[in-house]
Amino acid sequence: MSENKFEPITGTVMPRYAGLPTLMRLPFTQLTDADIGEVEIGLIGVPWDGGTTNRPGARHGPRQLRDLSTMVRNVNRASGINPFALCNCADLGDAPVNPADLLDSLQRIAGFYDTVCGRGIAPLSVGGDHLVTLPIMRALAKNGPVGMVHFDAHTDTWDTYFGGNPYTHGTPFRRAIEEGLLDPKRTVQIGIRGALYNDGDNDWGERQGIRVIDIDEFHAMGLDAVIAEARRVVGDGQTYVSFDVDALDPVYAPGTGTPEIGGLTTLEAQRMVRGLRGLNLVGGDVVEVSPPFDQSGNTALVGATMMFEILCVLADSIAARR
Repeated sequence: MSENKFEPITGTVMPRYAGLPTLMRLPFTQLTDADIGEVEIGLIGVPWDGGTTNRPGARHGPRQLRDLSTMVRNVNRASGINPFALCNCADLGDAPVNPADLLDSLQRIAGFYDTVCGRGIAPLSVGGDHLVTLPIMRALAKNGPVGMVHFDAHTDTWDTYFGGNPYTHGTPFRRAIEEGLLDPKRTVQIGIRGALYNDGDNDWGERQGIRVIDIDEFHAMGLDAVIAEARRVVGDGQTYVSFDVDALDPVYAPGTGTPEIGGLTTLEAQRMVRGLRGLNLVGGDVVEVSPPFDQSGNTALVGATMMFEILCVLADSIAARR
């Protein structure tokens, strides 16, 4: 590994408000650059919300997260992990998207991630709405289905919308299971809550074997027991971490498309992600940050911080596999 080559710019050298914004102030590296072969974790934006059914705006999430992620420092105070010392990390820019064509966007995003994963780079992404996880998984799970730890207010396993559309931010994991990308028996969903359109809207996923821990069970079990259950479910197989910011109570993350009250606190979310340390992690994402609904930028700061928490356990996992 190259020494210091992929270190973030520190705030003690250049003020946080100065310089070109990249995710966590990492070097911007294109897939065609000569040193791309040295990158182990690629931080990627997916500026697209074509799967949103009500409140759009998550397409602007990656740009605002780049700005707010200047607040991230190198070392996780709670875990002691410095992900930038463990792995070469870089901002790989944004995946190509088509704002006017949903199916074309899915193809463009999957093609970009095909190249990323083909180079052996673990992707850590920021959306965009939750449908962006589907094309990422299409690239990441080419050699077999992955397990998943999924933080969300919604299961995202619905079938269609308005009678026939199979691709929305409420359907990615149903499609991923149907396509053999996601192993439902190695999938756990945490923080699920909120009203449903119909009785049984969440039944399909549970019938496939998904372990659903809704917010009431979360509080009944306690945080440590939930972490233990998540680790039991995914086991030692390859695992993806997907974090929808609406898993959090909207007092912490109001800037999202489908807020649901009664959610997780930011500290609970941080502790649960830290509890994934030691799993066989292969990638992750933070999605549904919608800046138009939070002009303060606080939701983007929360998203950037959760992205850093995922980066820490992902880097630790990759370093342990060397």
